[in-house]
Amino acid sequence: MLHLRRLGLLETTCLTALGRPLGDVLDEWEGCERRQRFRALLRERDGVDPATVIHDPGSARRAGLTGTIAFPAGNLAPQGSVVKATAIDPSLVGEDGVYRMTGPARVFTSERAAIAAIKAQGEGAVKPGEVVVLAGCGPSGTGMEETYQVTSALKYTPLGRHVAVVTDARFSGVSTGPCIGHVAPEALAGGPIGRLRDGDLLRIVVDRARLEATLDLVGAEGVEHGAAWGRAELERRPTREDLAPASRLPADTRLWAALQDIGGGTWGGCVYDVDAILEVLAAGKKALGR
Repeated sequence: MLHLRRLGLLETTCLTALGRPLGDVLDEWEGCERRQRFRALLRERDGVDPATVIHDPGSARRAGLTGTIAFPAGNLAPQGSVVKATAIDPSLVGEDGVYRMTGPARVFTSERAAIAAIKAQGEGAVKPGEVVVLAGCGPSGTGMEETYQVTSALKYTPLGRHVAVVTDARFSGVSTGPCIGHVAPEALAGGPIGRLRDGDLLRIVVDRARLEATLDLVGAEGVEHGAAWGRAELERRPTREDLAPASRLPADTRLWAALQDIGGGTWGGCVYDVDAILEVLAAGKKALGR
Protein backbone atom coordinates (compact mmCIF):
# COMPACT_ATOMS: atom_id res chain seq x y z
CA MET A 1 0.00 0.00 0.00
CA LEU A 2 2.84 2.38 0.85
CA HIS A 3 4.55 1.60 -2.47
CA LEU A 4 1.33 2.30 -4.34
CA ARG A 5 1.10 5.63 -2.58
CA ARG A 6 4.64 6.58 -3.58
CA LEU A 7 3.77 5.75 -7.17
CA GLY A 8 0.83 8.14 -7.02
CA LEU A 9 -1.66 5.32 -7.61
CA LEU A 10 -3.84 5.90 -4.53
CA GLU A 11 -6.47 8.53 -3.84
CA THR A 12 -5.31 9.37 -0.33
CA THR A 13 -8.04 11.90 0.47
CA CYS A 14 -10.82 9.28 0.48
CA LEU A 15 -12.22 8.27 3.84
CA THR A 16 -11.46 4.88 5.35
CA ALA A 17 -13.68 2.75 7.60
CA LEU A 18 -12.07 4.64 10.49
CA GLY A 19 -13.63 7.86 9.25
CA ARG A 20 -10.20 9.30 8.51
CA PRO A 21 -8.46 10.02 5.17
CA LEU A 22 -6.41 7.13 3.80
CA GLY A 23 -3.31 9.33 3.65
CA ASP A 24 -3.46 10.00 7.40
CA VAL A 25 -3.81 6.28 8.16
CA LEU A 26 -0.81 5.45 5.95
CA ASP A 27 1.29 8.18 7.60
CA GLU A 28 0.50 6.71 11.00
CA TRP A 29 1.24 3.14 9.88
CA GLU A 30 4.53 4.03 8.16
CA GLY A 31 6.04 5.48 11.31
CA CYS A 32 4.32 3.40 13.99
CA GLU A 33 6.30 1.49 16.60
CA ARG A 34 4.53 -1.81 15.86
CA ARG A 35 5.59 -1.75 12.19
CA GLN A 36 9.20 -0.98 13.09
CA ARG A 37 9.25 -3.78 15.67
CA PHE A 38 8.01 -6.40 13.21
CA ARG A 39 10.47 -5.26 10.56
CA ALA A 40 13.27 -5.73 13.09
CA LEU A 41 12.01 -9.20 14.02
CA LEU A 42 11.97 -10.17 10.36
CA ARG A 43 15.64 -9.27 10.08
CA GLU A 44 16.73 -10.83 13.37
CA ARG A 45 14.78 -14.10 13.37
CA ASP A 46 14.48 -14.88 9.65
CA GLY A 47 17.37 -12.97 8.11
CA VAL A 48 14.97 -11.33 5.66
CA ASP A 49 15.31 -7.73 4.53
CA PRO A 50 11.81 -6.21 4.85
CA ALA A 51 12.43 -4.24 1.67
CA THR A 52 12.58 -7.51 -0.29
CA VAL A 53 9.20 -8.81 0.90
CA ILE A 54 7.35 -6.26 -1.20
CA HIS A 55 9.68 -4.55 -3.66
CA ASP A 56 9.38 -1.01 -4.84
CA PRO A 57 9.78 -0.70 -8.65
CA GLY A 58 13.46 0.24 -8.44
CA SER A 59 14.54 -2.66 -6.21
CA ALA A 60 12.39 -5.08 -8.22
CA ARG A 61 14.23 -4.12 -11.42
CA ARG A 62 17.61 -4.47 -9.70
CA ALA A 63 16.59 -7.96 -8.53
CA GLY A 64 15.63 -8.93 -12.08
CA LEU A 65 11.93 -9.17 -11.25
CA THR A 66 9.26 -8.19 -13.77
CA GLY A 67 5.51 -8.13 -13.98
CA THR A 68 3.72 -11.33 -14.95
CA ILE A 69 1.39 -10.41 -17.79
CA ALA A 70 1.59 -8.64 -21.14
CA PHE A 71 -1.16 -7.50 -23.47
CA PRO A 72 -0.45 -8.44 -27.10
CA ALA A 73 -1.98 -6.23 -29.76
CA GLY A 74 -1.72 -6.44 -33.53
CA ASN A 75 -3.75 -7.25 -36.59
CA LEU A 76 -5.21 -10.35 -34.88
CA ALA A 77 -6.07 -8.54 -31.64
CA PRO A 78 -6.83 -4.90 -32.52
CA GLN A 79 -8.65 -4.42 -29.20
CA GLY A 80 -6.14 -6.40 -27.17
CA SER A 81 -5.43 -9.79 -25.61
CA VAL A 82 -3.50 -11.11 -22.62
CA VAL A 83 -0.64 -13.56 -22.01
CA LYS A 84 1.00 -14.71 -18.78
CA ALA A 85 4.50 -13.86 -19.95
CA THR A 86 6.32 -15.45 -17.02
CA ALA A 87 4.61 -18.81 -17.71
CA ILE A 88 6.55 -19.21 -20.96
CA ASP A 89 9.36 -21.76 -20.65
CA PRO A 90 12.59 -19.76 -20.11
CA SER A 91 14.43 -22.04 -22.54
CA LEU A 92 12.24 -20.62 -25.33
CA VAL A 93 13.10 -17.03 -24.48
CA GLY A 94 16.05 -15.28 -26.09
CA GLU A 95 18.95 -13.73 -24.20
CA ASP A 96 17.22 -10.38 -24.66
CA GLY A 97 14.22 -11.63 -22.68
CA VAL A 98 11.98 -11.86 -25.74
CA TYR A 99 9.92 -14.87 -26.81
CA ARG A 100 9.51 -15.09 -30.58
CA MET A 101 7.50 -17.60 -32.56
CA THR A 102 6.29 -17.71 -36.14
CA GLY A 103 4.29 -20.77 -37.08
CA PRO A 104 1.34 -22.08 -39.08
CA ALA A 105 -2.12 -21.89 -37.57
CA ARG A 106 -4.30 -24.89 -36.76
CA VAL A 107 -7.77 -23.40 -36.41
CA PHE A 108 -10.55 -24.97 -34.33
CA THR A 109 -14.01 -23.68 -33.49
CA SER A 110 -14.61 -25.93 -30.49
CA GLU A 111 -12.53 -26.96 -27.52
CA ARG A 112 -13.43 -30.62 -28.09
CA ALA A 113 -11.98 -30.56 -31.62
CA ALA A 114 -8.79 -28.86 -30.44
CA ILE A 115 -8.20 -31.40 -27.67
CA ALA A 116 -8.81 -34.30 -30.05
CA ALA A 117 -6.16 -32.97 -32.46
CA ILE A 118 -3.68 -32.35 -29.63
CA LYS A 119 -4.06 -35.94 -28.38
CA ALA A 120 -4.17 -37.49 -31.85
CA GLN A 121 -1.32 -39.31 -33.57
CA GLY A 122 -0.47 -39.36 -37.24
CA GLU A 123 -2.36 -37.35 -39.83
CA GLY A 124 -4.43 -34.52 -38.38
CA ALA A 125 -2.45 -34.28 -35.15
CA VAL A 126 -1.13 -30.94 -33.94
CA LYS A 127 2.59 -30.69 -34.69
CA PRO A 128 5.45 -28.90 -32.91
CA GLY A 129 5.82 -25.33 -34.12
CA GLU A 130 2.13 -24.88 -34.86
CA VAL A 131 -0.17 -22.30 -33.28
CA VAL A 132 -3.46 -23.74 -32.02
CA VAL A 133 -6.19 -21.16 -32.66
CA LEU A 134 -9.45 -21.65 -30.78
CA ALA A 135 -12.03 -19.22 -32.22
CA GLY A 136 -15.68 -18.68 -31.41
CA CYS A 137 -15.32 -19.38 -27.69
CA GLY A 138 -15.70 -15.82 -26.41
CA PRO A 139 -18.77 -14.36 -24.68
CA SER A 140 -21.06 -14.75 -27.71
CA GLY A 141 -19.82 -18.25 -28.52
CA THR A 142 -19.68 -20.17 -25.26
CA GLY A 143 -20.15 -17.51 -22.61
CA MET A 144 -16.37 -17.02 -22.34
CA GLU A 145 -15.64 -20.51 -21.09
CA GLU A 146 -12.36 -21.35 -19.39
CA THR A 147 -10.19 -23.44 -21.73
CA TYR A 148 -7.81 -25.10 -19.29
CA GLN A 149 -8.44 -28.47 -20.94
CA VAL A 150 -6.52 -27.33 -24.03
CA THR A 151 -3.48 -26.07 -22.15
CA SER A 152 -3.60 -29.05 -19.78
CA ALA A 153 -3.58 -31.46 -22.73
CA LEU A 154 -0.54 -29.68 -24.16
CA LYS A 155 1.26 -29.58 -20.82
CA TYR A 156 1.30 -33.36 -20.51
CA THR A 157 2.37 -34.15 -24.07
CA PRO A 158 5.75 -33.65 -25.77
CA LEU A 159 4.12 -30.79 -27.71
CA GLY A 160 3.74 -28.59 -24.64
CA ARG A 161 6.82 -26.43 -25.03
CA HIS A 162 6.59 -26.11 -28.79
CA VAL A 163 2.97 -25.14 -29.45
CA ALA A 164 1.36 -21.76 -28.79
CA VAL A 165 -2.35 -21.20 -28.17
CA VAL A 166 -4.40 -18.19 -29.32
CA THR A 167 -8.08 -17.85 -28.40
CA ASP A 168 -10.93 -15.44 -27.79
CA ALA A 169 -11.82 -17.53 -24.71
CA ARG A 170 -10.12 -17.29 -21.32
CA PHE A 171 -7.52 -19.38 -19.48
CA SER A 172 -7.23 -20.80 -16.01
CA GLY A 173 -4.59 -19.24 -13.79
CA VAL A 174 -2.68 -22.54 -13.78
CA SER A 175 -2.25 -22.57 -17.57
CA THR A 176 1.37 -22.48 -18.70
CA GLY A 177 3.21 -21.79 -21.94
CA PRO A 178 2.70 -19.17 -24.64
CA CYS A 179 -1.10 -19.02 -24.28
CA ILE A 180 -2.77 -15.84 -25.51
CA GLY A 181 -6.40 -15.40 -24.46
CA HIS A 182 -9.17 -12.80 -24.39
CA VAL A 183 -8.38 -11.91 -28.02
CA ALA A 184 -10.70 -9.07 -29.00
CA PRO A 185 -12.90 -8.50 -30.83
CA GLU A 186 -14.10 -12.07 -30.41
CA ALA A 187 -14.69 -14.10 -33.56
CA LEU A 188 -18.49 -13.93 -33.38
CA ALA A 189 -18.34 -10.15 -33.03
CA GLY A 190 -16.49 -9.92 -36.34
CA GLY A 191 -12.99 -10.13 -34.88
CA PRO A 192 -10.13 -11.05 -37.24
CA ILE A 193 -9.41 -14.22 -35.25
CA GLY A 194 -12.58 -15.57 -36.85
CA ARG A 195 -11.10 -15.17 -40.34
CA LEU A 196 -8.03 -17.33 -39.86
CA ARG A 197 -7.47 -20.51 -41.85
CA ASP A 198 -5.26 -23.54 -41.38
CA GLY A 199 -1.73 -22.77 -42.58
CA ASP A 200 -1.83 -19.03 -41.98
CA LEU A 201 1.50 -17.86 -40.60
CA LEU A 202 1.13 -16.21 -37.19
CA ARG A 203 3.88 -14.25 -35.45
CA ILE A 204 3.96 -13.92 -31.67
CA VAL A 205 6.45 -11.65 -29.91
CA VAL A 206 6.46 -11.29 -26.11
CA ASP A 207 9.04 -9.09 -24.38
CA ARG A 208 9.04 -10.40 -20.82
CA ALA A 209 11.13 -7.53 -19.48
CA ARG A 210 9.24 -4.62 -21.03
CA LEU A 211 5.88 -6.46 -20.95
CA GLU A 212 5.21 -5.53 -24.57
CA ALA A 213 3.81 -8.04 -27.05
CA THR A 214 2.36 -8.38 -30.53
CA LEU A 215 0.13 -10.93 -32.27
CA ASP A 216 -0.10 -10.78 -36.05
CA LEU A 217 -1.00 -12.67 -39.19
CA VAL A 218 2.13 -12.28 -41.33
CA GLY A 219 1.78 -14.79 -44.16
CA ALA A 220 0.15 -17.86 -45.65
CA GLU A 221 1.09 -21.13 -47.35
CA GLY A 222 4.62 -20.98 -45.95
CA VAL A 223 5.39 -17.50 -47.29
CA GLU A 224 5.88 -14.59 -44.88
CA HIS A 225 4.70 -11.17 -46.08
CA GLY A 226 4.58 -9.05 -42.93
CA ALA A 227 2.01 -7.57 -40.56
CA ALA A 228 0.80 -4.90 -43.01
CA TRP A 229 -0.06 -7.59 -45.54
CA GLY A 230 -1.80 -9.54 -42.80
CA ARG A 231 -3.96 -6.59 -41.81
CA ALA A 232 -5.11 -6.04 -45.40
CA GLU A 233 -5.69 -9.77 -45.91
CA LEU A 234 -7.84 -10.04 -42.79
CA GLU A 235 -9.94 -7.06 -43.83
CA ARG A 236 -10.55 -8.73 -47.19
CA ARG A 237 -11.61 -12.11 -45.82
CA PRO A 238 -15.10 -13.09 -44.66
CA THR A 239 -15.71 -14.66 -41.26
CA ARG A 240 -15.46 -18.46 -41.21
CA GLU A 241 -18.74 -20.20 -42.03
CA ASP A 242 -18.24 -22.85 -39.34
CA LEU A 243 -18.42 -20.33 -36.48
CA ALA A 244 -21.61 -20.46 -34.44
CA PRO A 245 -22.72 -19.94 -30.83
CA ALA A 246 -22.96 -23.03 -28.67
CA SER A 247 -26.34 -24.67 -29.26
CA ARG A 248 -27.31 -24.74 -25.58
CA LEU A 249 -26.07 -21.29 -24.57
CA PRO A 250 -28.46 -19.99 -21.86
CA ALA A 251 -30.58 -16.94 -22.65
CA ASP A 252 -29.10 -14.88 -19.82
CA THR A 253 -25.58 -15.61 -21.10
CA ARG A 254 -26.58 -14.57 -24.62
CA LEU A 255 -28.03 -11.31 -23.24
CA TRP A 256 -24.88 -10.65 -21.20
CA ALA A 257 -22.71 -11.22 -24.27
CA ALA A 258 -24.84 -8.88 -26.38
CA LEU A 259 -24.71 -6.11 -23.77
CA GLN A 260 -20.96 -6.60 -23.42
CA ASP A 261 -20.49 -6.33 -27.18
CA ILE A 262 -22.46 -3.08 -27.33
CA GLY A 263 -20.60 -1.79 -24.27
CA GLY A 264 -17.19 -2.21 -25.88
CA GLY A 265 -16.48 -5.92 -26.20
CA THR A 266 -14.26 -8.09 -24.02
CA TRP A 267 -12.00 -5.22 -22.99
CA GLY A 268 -14.57 -2.47 -22.68
CA GLY A 269 -17.85 -4.18 -21.90
CA CYS A 270 -17.29 -4.77 -18.19
CA VAL A 271 -18.44 -1.17 -17.63
CA TYR A 272 -21.74 -0.80 -19.40
CA ASP A 273 -22.34 2.39 -21.38
CA VAL A 274 -26.07 2.58 -20.77
CA ASP A 275 -26.60 5.43 -23.24
CA ALA A 276 -24.79 3.49 -26.00
CA ILE A 277 -26.89 0.39 -25.30
CA LEU A 278 -30.13 2.38 -25.38
CA GLU A 279 -29.05 4.07 -28.61
CA VAL A 280 -28.41 0.71 -30.30
CA LEU A 281 -31.73 -0.67 -29.08
CA ALA A 282 -33.57 2.42 -30.31
CA ALA A 283 -31.88 2.18 -33.73
CA GLY A 284 -32.88 -1.47 -34.00
CA LYS A 285 -36.45 -0.67 -33.04
CA LYS A 286 -36.59 2.08 -35.64
CA ALA A 287 -35.16 -0.21 -38.32
CA LEU A 288 -37.93 -2.72 -37.56
CA GLY A 289 -40.52 0.02 -37.84
CA ARG A 290 -41.71 -0.32 -34.25
